[in-house]
Amino acid sequence: MNHLNKLCRNNSIKLGTISGIGSTNKPTIGLFETKTKKYHSKELTGDYEISSLTGNISTMDGEIYLHIHINLCDSNYNSYGGHLNSAIVSGTYEGVIEIIDGEIEREFSEEIGLNIYKI
Repeated sequence: MNHLNKLCRNNSIKLGTISGIGSTNKPTIGLFETKTKKYHSKELTGDYEISSLTGNISTMDGEIYLHIHINLCDSNYNSYGGHLNSAIVSGTYEGVIEIIDGEIEREFSEEIGLNIYKI
């Protein structure tokens, strides 16, 4: 995610969508537990296909904010998915960023427990 953040900063991309496919051998995915308003993360190791990656680009406190979800498949064709915290590309990553003119800021919602669009 650091590389995607850097790419967005260097190209002044403040609003858009992200999609992609590829492979990783060290992803960390998360699940938001609505009852406790906490994220639970799990690091996976081994070879995984990124069968789907989708997300959006916005800003929070003037900084680039990426919100990305991922679906992964292992060598037994088991599927894992959730919020993408981080991933190291092992073979390749083929991604597309669709840039949208403008900017949408996020803010933390105490009620929900998440950073949501400030519209």
